[in-house]
Amino acid sequence: MAASMKLVHLFGVVLVVLVIITGLSEVNGAGECGKANPDMEAFKLAPCASAAQDVNASVSGRCCAQVTKLGKNPKCLCAVMLSNTAKSSGIKPEIAMTIPKRCNIADRPVGYHCGAYTLP
Repeated sequence: MAASMKLVHLFGVVLVVLVIITGLSEVNGAGECGKANPDMEAFKLAPCASAAQDVNASVSGRCCAQVTKLGKNPKCLCAVMLSNTAKSSGIKPEIAMTIPKRCNIADRPVGYHCGAYTLP
């Protein structure tokens, strides 16, 4: 009985340490967008709203500028395009993924897998 209690205690300590380490890595910017929250970064893509809902809509210069900035980190761009904020604003990920190409961004991450989607 005492041995099993020690094992339970040890497991609890290990679990607490893992939770603390995981929490600290998030605080230190280990997320897709560094210290920035993808949901907050999604607001920067407001100029892309119509272009991310309709593949035939024109893409504004302001939209392309923001996508170019976020596209320097493909993981962040992906996280932003798939964020809850983007989804709740009516963004269609399969269309949003076409914006870097529609902006003619030369160094876009062609073929980058973003969830179930691939950047063209």
